Order: sequence, then structure tokens, then C-alpha cells
Amino acid sequence: MHVSTSGIRRVLTRATASAAVIALAAVLGAAVTAGPATAAPAASAAPAASGTLQQVSGFGSNPGNLTMYEYAPANLPAGAPLVVALHGCTQTASDYYADSGWQKYADLWGFAVVFPQTGTANNILSCFSWFDSGKDTRGQGEAASVASMVGHAESQYGSDTHRVFVTGLSAGGGLAADLLADYPDVFAGGAVDSGLPAQCATTQAAASGCQSASQNLTPAQWGAKARASDPGYGGPWPRVAIWQGTSDTTVAPVNATELRDQWTDVWGIGQTPSSTATLTGGTTQTIYNDGSGKPAVELYQVSGMGHGLAVDPGSGTAQCGTAGAYFLQSICSTYYTGLFWGLDAAGTGGGGTTPPGVPSGLTVGTVTSSSVGLSWGAVSGAGSYAVYRNGTKVGSTSGTSYTDTGLAAATRYTYTVTAVNQAGESAASAAVTATTASGSTPPPAQCFTGSNYSHVTAGRAHDVGGVAYANGSGQSMGLDNVFYSHTLEETSPGYYVLADSGCPAAVR
Repeated sequence: MHVSTSGIRRVLTRATASAAVIALAAVLGAAVTAGPATAAPAASAAPAASGTLQQVSGFGSNPGNLTMYEYAPANLPAGAPLVVALHGCTQTASDYYADSGWQKYADLWGFAVVFPQTGTANNILSCFSWFDSGKDTRGQGEAASVASMVGHAESQYGSDTHRVFVTGLSAGGGLAADLLADYPDVFAGGAVDSGLPAQCATTQAAASGCQSASQNLTPAQWGAKARASDPGYGGPWPRVAIWQGTSDTTVAPVNATELRDQWTDVWGIGQTPSSTATLTGGTTQTIYNDGSGKPAVELYQVSGMGHGLAVDPGSGTAQCGTAGAYFLQSICSTYYTGLFWGLDAAGTGGGGTTPPGVPSGLTVGTVTSSSVGLSWGAVSGAGSYAVYRNGTKVGSTSGTSYTDTGLAAATRYTYTVTAVNQAGESAASAAVTATTASGSTPPPAQCFTGSNYSHVTAGRAHDVGGVAYANGSGQSMGLDNVFYSHTLEETSPGYYVLADSGCPAAVR
């Protein structure tokens, strides 16, 4: 890849610029050093954070040469959760603290946040080294430094060691995925925003390939990479949220599919969605439940969004962040990640409000052999709604509708909904029941028209040797690029057939 000196200078002058330069970092990488690590402004050493971002020195072993910053609300009680938030390339801990929204929810829901920071002494563009096996593996380099920070913060705040989470953007997202694989005994969950699968690359030379194209690995092969990061560990596994813009040209959207494949395989739950929902900002939420019906992996695909962290500036409970370079206005990903991890649980936030009222008007809409559509009335003061199937939570949404998918045909299900805000969760709504249609009657056809590349990145097809094949049917679609287009019909969850001559296809 050719990059001009003037181009590098323009990138480095953008204080909040993130990982659009991650590919450049993979080329220049750790082989280049350029002076001391960048320090975040307005931070000072202190034994404990108290409502401001503060630097911590002497946090323990630091083989990765990282700097530790932390934030916690004043008077945080013992037993609160702990979140680790990793910035993107050319950013600092201060940038991520100011723009990502994590400070807002630390105050609202009551938890501490650690903001690790790398700098130019490690990488000329201040990227975390997600691609370096000497720095991103258990007990080594940056991964070990972050683990030291977690241990220090747990001791300092009396944190609940069963509720420690890690999230990151771009290069920080790649390291977050590595940390989830390296330390599944430390992290209960994670979120990878515009990032890469765990151990996708183990050298700088391989990093660009991970960013730009499918690695053509099976879910089992991806899962094996994660499991090999901590050999002998048998669970429980972290719960993982994956965020990706469909128009990301820096980290190809196929990385989100590969992350989904990796962590559903680690959980042993397959790649068939348990439910889907449409959220604000053109976001599709796809949920993969564990054996008990609890979400284990959640995939959020933001239509039209490029490379960055999804934010939604505003004062609403479900709004957060500051829009700017690589903080892209669409939806508050931090809010939904916090919901997924359960950080909004009653009693953790204070907040000075009361739980919302009980939702009313729960109604069954469209029912097929594998899905049930639901809608209900809005509740004043609710930040989100939780949907329960047969008494088990199956998803969350900020809207007043939800489609539960991946169901068995000709089966009766019972649903309730609760309203949620920072003070807690309401009682359940009145229950409704729905019986899915018989499998002998095909559901209404659902068709998708687009380029082969868009089908692969959306999870409707897969790439083998540069050729796209429809998921399920395995029908060849031609070269995996934007110049070949087809219409695919989803005849059953995850099963697609060519329907160029019309939808539904002639043979179903």
C-alpha cells in the first residue's frame, strides 16, 4: 500500500481520528517508534477516581508500556461492575472518555471505567497491537498490561469480579476480541466495534488481509483460534456484542460475520438467529441465544455507516456520545451494549428516578412458521423494552415492536414485555400467546437484491476462493465483488436460493 508523507501528516493532525489509518498502522506498526507515549489532557495521579478522568500510576506489571486512566462516579459502592474501554488509532483515553458515552452510563447505572492508552512509543499511530502475537496474547505485552489494570481497579473499587467487561473501537476492538479469548476467566462479556476476530492476524504482514477481505475460515476454525488463546479453559464464555457499519471501507463488514461465526462456535450454538429486531439509526439487531435462551452473541449492523463508533448525541436515556471523526451519528451503541451486559439492572445506578410503568396493549402481529411479530404501547420514561418468551428474556429494543425469529413450526409461545430505565425494570405486561404456522405452509417470501459482495457481508452468502455461494443452498453466484448482482430468497432462516427470475423463486 502506498501512502504519501503529506497524507500521513493530514491524518496525524486530526486529534480524534481513529482507525481509518489502521491499515497504515499495520504496515508501519510496532517496528517504528517515535518518542514518548501520548498523554491525555487534564488527567492527574490519584488513588481513586471521583467523578473525573484520572491517571493511575503503579497499577502493576506493564509489559505493554500502556498508560492507565480511569473514571468512576463519586461514592461508587463496592460490588459495582467494571468496564474496560479501548480507544482507536490516533486517539487517546481522553478522546474516548469524552466522545463514546461511557461516562454517561457510568454515572447513570453506577460502574467504573478503565481507559487504557497506548501511544507513539508503541506504534506511530497509537494503535493497539491486535495483530502482534507477542503483545496480544495471554500474559504478554499489551494484553498483560490491561489485565494488570483490571486487577488494580477491582482491588481499588471492590468491583464485582463476575461483572467485568471490555469494549473497543477498531484496533481497540481487535484487542478487545483478543482479550476476550485470552482472559475468558476475567471478562464476563465484551463488545467489538468495527473490529476484527480474535487472533485473525498474528503478524503485521497478515493484518491488512484481515481488514479487507474474508479469511475463508469455517466457524469451527474461527472458534478454535479463540479457544487456543487460553488452552484448557472450558467456560463459562464471555457474551459478545458485535457492531459494524455496512459501508465500512477500512474494516470490511465481513469481519462482523466472522466475529459472529467465531463466538457462536465458541458457545456451541450455531449461526441460526434466535431473533431479529429493527432499531433506530437503520440498525438491525440479530440475537443468538445460548442453550438456556439467554442472548450469548448479538450482532448489530448499521446500514450505511462507515468506519467508527456509533453514537447518538442527545439527552435521552438511549442517546449518547459526541459526533465527530470516527464517532458516527446513528445509534448509541454504548447504550445497547450496556443493556446486553445487564449494566442497567435495578439498584446499580441510583439516578434519582423510579422504574417505568407496565407496558400495555401487547399485540401479536404477523406470524409465520418460524417467527412472531409483536407490538405494544409506549411507556413514558422507558429507555428500552425487554421481550420475554415463555418467561425467558429473548431480546431488548428501544422501539415498541419486535420480531422473534428462529422458532419451531406449529408451536405455541407465550410473550410478555417489560419497560426498562436506569432505575430498574417494570413488572411484566399482560401475556399474549401465538402459535406459529405449520411448516408445510411456506412463509411469505423475503427477497434481497444486491451485489455479491453485499450478500456476503450481510451473511446471506459466503466466499470460497473468491466466488460467492448462497448460504444454505450453496448455489454459485459468481465472483465475490460489487460488479455481480443477484436476488436471493430466504426460504427458511439462514437458507437462501437464487431468485433472479422473480420472488418467490419458481422452485421452493
